[in-house]
Amino acid sequence: MTKTNNRTKKDLLNDPVNSTLKDMTIPMIFGMVLLMTFNLIDTFFVGLLGTQPLAAISFTFPITFTVISLSIGLGIGTSAVIAKTLGTGNDDEARDIATVALIITSVIVILLSFVGYIYSDEIFLLLGAKPSLLGLIHDYMDLWFLGSVGLVAPMIGNAILRASGDTHTPSIVMGSAGLINAILDPIFIFGFGPVPAMGIQGAALATVVSWGFGLAYITYILGFQRNLIHITLPAFNVIKESSAKILKIGLPAAGANMLTPIAAAIMTAIAATYGESAVAAFGVGSRIESIACLVVLAMSMTLPPFISQNLGANKLDRVESAYRVSVKFVMLWQIGIYAVLMLLAPFIASVFSKEQSVADLITLFMWILPLGYGLQGVIILTNSSFNALHKPMIALVLSVLRLFVFYVPLAYLGSKLFDIEGFFVGAVLGNLGMAVVSYYLFIKQFKDKSLLKLQKSHNE
Repeated sequence: MTKTNNRTKKDLLNDPVNSTLKDMTIPMIFGMVLLMTFNLIDTFFVGLLGTQPLAAISFTFPITFTVISLSIGLGIGTSAVIAKTLGTGNDDEARDIATVALIITSVIVILLSFVGYIYSDEIFLLLGAKPSLLGLIHDYMDLWFLGSVGLVAPMIGNAILRASGDTHTPSIVMGSAGLINAILDPIFIFGFGPVPAMGIQGAALATVVSWGFGLAYITYILGFQRNLIHITLPAFNVIKESSAKILKIGLPAAGANMLTPIAAAIMTAIAATYGESAVAAFGVGSRIESIACLVVLAMSMTLPPFISQNLGANKLDRVESAYRVSVKFVMLWQIGIYAVLMLLAPFIASVFSKEQSVADLITLFMWILPLGYGLQGVIILTNSSFNALHKPMIALVLSVLRLFVFYVPLAYLGSKLFDIEGFFVGAVLGNLGMAVVSYYLFIKQFKDKSLLKLQKSHNE
């Protein structure tokens, strides 16, 4: 894998740990900010169509999130396997794995989307959609299903680039695709010149076109500019072996990702017991959380390639150092974010809601919940790090523990004992307990030398 721009690729095995992680994370933050901004614009334009189109597209979220979660999980498996292989110095095998990753993830998503396309009515009626909305849902999802391979390929391609130490290019790919989507949305939705107004179908078409651009862009970079994949089909035994390696990590990672919306749904249900104002406040707070934890999410994409490459090179001291540095930084960073949110809480609450009861609850949310965002960051980084160590089942178990033992149960218990304030405090205490367990289990890998044993078994 020699044709790589040295300005965008970091030497994960030899460059200083702190500066390497910083230089990898900053481009990812910018890419995610751009993508998030363009997604908000997407939602804004669909909202202008009226309540029914907005309701119709809301019913599509569980289905689209399922496909996206699967893609993210497979991307985690891809990145972990390729990065470790690169750490051993076997570039050609890494190229085989990258090629197979694109093939098998595309096949899986195509099959999943085909099932969704065939049974679309049954799926959305089961989700609670009224028959009157099915026409609008079809206008959006039929195109979405047909173009879904254009979603997964750029996601896997970006994982391949991150595994090689390049996070700058993925941010460009994400931002460019998001920009194209934002530009095409109003043109396709409302019409412009010779382009007819297509309504919600136009929103889907804009998304598919932006995905198509991302697919073409990432294929050119991987296959021709960087030589990170083969342009011919690998041998069957290579496909079989590489698929097994990727799915061993990717499927548990996808399962862990699916637990996040389940936890969010349960927390929303608990909030609903306090009325619509509490649900509205919790919804606004959750959206603020996604922005406040942006750096954590970016680091969860950049830390794993670093860990996997150094695991492959048997540089376990750099693995432990990177994890400790990342956890310390996240805790300090999120304390600063908490201070900012605490000061701005009344102002932010007034912007999001004119109803005083809702604004008061949003303020309460921001005075309590963000105190645990640093702890939540420790949990997220630990899970992604275990995947990078090729121990996906531990990451999955930690996700299950968070859902069924710590975060949700303590929030529920707090709500029963101390009303909605207890609900928020219980969630923070849940993050505290889960963060302690997560950190202890990861550091334990180095104390009992289990990683060294793992490396020896792989080498033999």
